[in-house]
Amino acid sequence: MRIALFQGASKPLDVPGNLEHLQHQAHLAAQRGAQLLVCPEMFLSGYNIGLDAVQRLAEADDGPSAMAVVEIAQAQRIAIAYGYPERAEDGTLYNSVQLIDAHGRSLCNYRKTHLFGELDRSMFSPGPDHFPVVEMDGWKLSLLICYDIEFPENARRLALAGAELLLVPTANMTPYDFTCQVTVRSRAQENQCYLVYANHCGAEGDVQYCGQSSIIGPDGSLLAMAGQDECLLLADVERERVVRGREAFPYLADLRQDLHRR
Repeated sequence: MRIALFQGASKPLDVPGNLEHLQHQAHLAAQRGAQLLVCPEMFLSGYNIGLDAVQRLAEADDGPSAMAVVEIAQAQRIAIAYGYPERAEDGTLYNSVQLIDAHGRSLCNYRKTHLFGELDRSMFSPGPDHFPVVEMDGWKLSLLICYDIEFPENARRLALAGAELLLVPTANMTPYDFTCQVTVRSRAQENQCYLVYANHCGAEGDVQYCGQSSIIGPDGSLLAMAGQDECLLLADVERERVVRGREAFPYLADLRQDLHRR
């Protein structure tokens, strides 16, 4: 499977503009043979936008913006993972990411469980204990968002549940470049899975994003990595590398889970 990752600066508060940008990137990715496009955290609205804007722009997971993404996915015949502010049926606001397949079906909607600082907590509620593993094109995929990947327990539970490919939309900022350069590579290697880390670039208010998005192999190798500028990364992934990796480094099989249960 060929994966595309879009690193870019979203247009804060401009959902129609960001959907147009998404359509353009999906077209470019599909032209270059990608079956999946991964976009950053809160891509549709911008991330550092404040509670009032989140309350105004938040939508249901099947709202108008989701339907627009469905149309893009179907038209370009490409699966899309995108971040957005979600309003649940009870009105609760979540920092969410949704995966739409190339046929326009929602495969997964994940709500960020580990909120980062006052910036996140001032806008969102933490997501529930819902870490799905879904199948797409013969792969087992899971989603995490930004700060979630910095807790090794999250990636490990997904790998133990069968995940072979972790999609991680993020809005990582300076001075936390270490996460882009080291942490995500460690998460991939210690779980012998592919990892796609899609970040913003540029600035949004007083937040300076650090870019450095990457697609990482199950041995921790960099298959593609961005700098500080907007770009579209592509890389090919092979399930056989996951199988071979888990045979050579049997962390999941050898883990003494009885020692880690509460």
